[in-house]
Amino acid sequence: MSTIDGMTPDRAAHIHRTMVRIRVFESRVEELFKAGKLPGFVHTYIGQEAIAAGVCAALQPDDYITSTHRGHGHAIAKGMAMGPIMAELYGKETGACRGRGGSMHVADFSVGMLGANGIVAGGLGIATGAALSARYRESGQVAVGFFGDGGINKGTFHEALNFAAAHRLAVVFVCENNQYAQFTSRLRTTSVENLADRAAAYGIPGITVDGNDPNQTHLRSMEAVERARSGLGPSLLNMETYRFGGHYVGDAEVYREASEVEDRRQSDPIRTWERALSDHGIMTEVGLKTIWKEAEAETEAAVRYAENSPDPEVSTALDFVFTAGS
Repeated sequence: MSTIDGMTPDRAAHIHRTMVRIRVFESRVEELFKAGKLPGFVHTYIGQEAIAAGVCAALQPDDYITSTHRGHGHAIAKGMAMGPIMAELYGKETGACRGRGGSMHVADFSVGMLGANGIVAGGLGIATGAALSARYRESGQVAVGFFGDGGINKGTFHEALNFAAAHRLAVVFVCENNQYAQFTSRLRTTSVENLADRAAAYGIPGITVDGNDPNQTHLRSMEAVERARSGLGPSLLNMETYRFGGHYVGDAEVYREASEVEDRRQSDPIRTWERALSDHGIMTEVGLKTIWKEAEAETEAAVRYAENSPDPEVSTALDFVFTAGS
């Protein structure tokens, strides 16, 4: 059950609005993909919204994040506009990456979103590098590297944590532990029960968090971000959650029982947070409904923007993809 202890009413309402915007956007993306309007594959963030919303609300506008193949929620939470994200999913010239990146490689450096990444744990080295850059520039910026529980077994994870810990870099590693690495339960692949225990090998804090509780995701992120910004080095946050959809839209989900998914849906982070906001007198039923309507209108405007945008010219296929050497 969610509470709002230690959080201002404005911050609590902001986090709720972010979660709803992500949920509505992702639900519409699922519909569009099933209708054959989006190319490639899409991996939705439905069920995990409390993590992106809670973590990014702890960051400054110029702080950095790196993301995963399931990155639309992170992008929205960090401040990317829905229109360019949706246009990128459509492969349009007006997309955030001019249609070259697609669903798994959304990025917008202007808001500190250094990119979603189709490589498992591929963003962790980038986040660590961003923190190293901030150290040399003495900018005071913090980097957050989001990754899934499958990524905790990748060599990149260990290399990034070791380097960041050795140099006391301002980076927070956020494991979105949704219990499955693609189609495989983490119980079959990972040597430790509590993923936060991996932090001990690098002499940094490892904290397990209820990833479905926006209060906990936000407060624990605030602590880790302030620790990083004050020069005390990195932290590992093991945020336990659950994805309501399959690994990708269209996944047959033969690796888990429908009853398991339905049981997990009872802990929907948005619905439990709405009850907390109502119980604490922060938002009325009318106010809660208004947020959903606003998110729906924003999402539909993004769809129109994408569908009315031009496709890239075939002759420019390799433009904006490679950087030429001098």
